[in-house]
Amino acid sequence: MIKDFVNGMFDITGKTVIITGATGALGKALSYGFGHAGANVMLNGRKEATLKPVYEDMIAQGIKCRYFVGDPADEESVKGLVAKTVEEFGEVNVLVTAAGFNAPKSIIDHTLEDWQMIMDANVKGTWLCCKYAGEQMVKQGKGGKVILVSSARSKMGMKNYTGYCTAKGGIDLMAQSLACEWGEYGINVNTFNPTVFRSELTEWMFKDDTAKTKFLTRIPAGRLGEPEDFIGTAIFLASDASNFITGANIAVDGGYWAN
Repeated sequence: MIKDFVNGMFDITGKTVIITGATGALGKALSYGFGHAGANVMLNGRKEATLKPVYEDMIAQGIKCRYFVGDPADEESVKGLVAKTVEEFGEVNVLVTAAGFNAPKSIIDHTLEDWQMIMDANVKGTWLCCKYAGEQMVKQGKGGKVILVSSARSKMGMKNYTGYCTAKGGIDLMAQSLACEWGEYGINVNTFNPTVFRSELTEWMFKDDTAKTKFLTRIPAGRLGEPEDFIGTAIFLASDASNFITGANIAVDGGYWAN
């Protein structure tokens, strides 16, 4: 029995995974990662023009996937996303919320609309996806895994980040609260918390030697992140290997929190 568990504990073959933010640098990497690991992947993004090419490329690579265009911060869109996933694959086993948004400004320069956009994209969207994907998992009665993408900034403030830090701190606490709420249903809820990784928004930092060098003084690993750095953690949290982990905020940050 122990041998069988060990041999299969990281196996996610056939599990159905919803991934929001699937066109972003991180969400896309996770989508390919789960797909190549044998999962059924439901890709979600707000724009078909960027979502459909990801879907078509994954299909061409032999990955079993579908896509649903919709805003995770819109309740009807999220209901549709979960319903479409069940229609296509029969159930929902894993939720990954990789959608997010930031617009750094001082609190004085921020408008309420700016701040609300950050909160909606990060907190409201995550809450809605948890609500409806979680409802489906409870209904199925087979447990499940919920993986919320947070940030190293959830526990460390930063100038001009009153929206983003607040939002990501909320996501950490949401995971801990849901872990308490859903433990009886066998649903594990965790976050992983990246620091800076390569994306369209951060590419400048990889090219700015002064900014990069200054930031690297806080990273014991000696480099900035790449989207692929997070695939292993996500698959671990989706697998049986993490069955006794819930309510955790897991640093995947090259040691940033430790320094």
